[in-house]
Amino acid sequence: MKTWIIAVSLTLLSGHLYAEAPEEKGLAIAVEADRRDSGFGDFTAHMTMTLTNRQGEKSVRKLRVKTLEVEGDGDKSLSIFDEPRDIKGTAMLTFSHALKPDEQWLYLPALKRVKRIASKNKSGPFMGSEFAYEDLTSQEVEKYNYRYLRDETINGLDCFVIERTPAYKHSGYSRMVVWLDKEHYRPQKIEFLDRKNEPLKTLTFESYQQYLDKYWRADRMLMQNHQTGKSTLLKWRDYRFRTGLSDRDFNKNTLKRAK
Repeated sequence: MKTWIIAVSLTLLSGHLYAEAPEEKGLAIAVEADRRDSGFGDFTAHMTMTLTNRQGEKSVRKLRVKTLEVEGDGDKSLSIFDEPRDIKGTAMLTFSHALKPDEQWLYLPALKRVKRIASKNKSGPFMGSEFAYEDLTSQEVEKYNYRYLRDETINGLDCFVIERTPAYKHSGYSRMVVWLDKEHYRPQKIEFLDRKNEPLKTLTFESYQQYLDKYWRADRMLMQNHQTGKSTLLKWRDYRFRTGLSDRDFNKNTLKRAK
């Protein structure tokens, strides 16, 4: 975690998150959520991605995800598709950053080449899903400007509701509204508004599990697109933390030999 984040956390949280300015309070909440999820090191997991179109027709994809926490910067992640057969071996590598543009590469086995995802294309859909490329990077605190909106109860949980506005270029969103439960600072819902400030998508989180007595991960994440009628459901399983991953496991060469 960066020094300035620690300083902000200590200063604002000493007031129990009740800073006068909504911007200060929103930032303090985001900093605390980040602090609580720091220090996991690395993890691997399996994911089932179910795409549903407007007519209710479904297609299922299975993949593996590896993530490495990077001190002083954003996380590195590698996603590898195992099913269906026509996209088996497709892999995406992401280097998330705090202030400079994220870096993303997609390996397409049919073409046997690595394609870099340009920053201006980060708002595009990932592999036909309702998740954009920018949704799949780690959500570093510095990437957004914040504002506390209100307290609200959702799914029986008392939540902070904050607004975050992308501070980076080429986002597909004008802003996002985030519900974080007050007890554990876990996201419960995120509403995404498009560049015209119209409702675009809603992401909901369900069935949280705790790992290493500290880190919470949702087993189900549902992204619903209100403008297209499509949705994407992510089901996670087999989380394993601190498996010994290193920088060597996250480079463009690993994309081509990912199995």
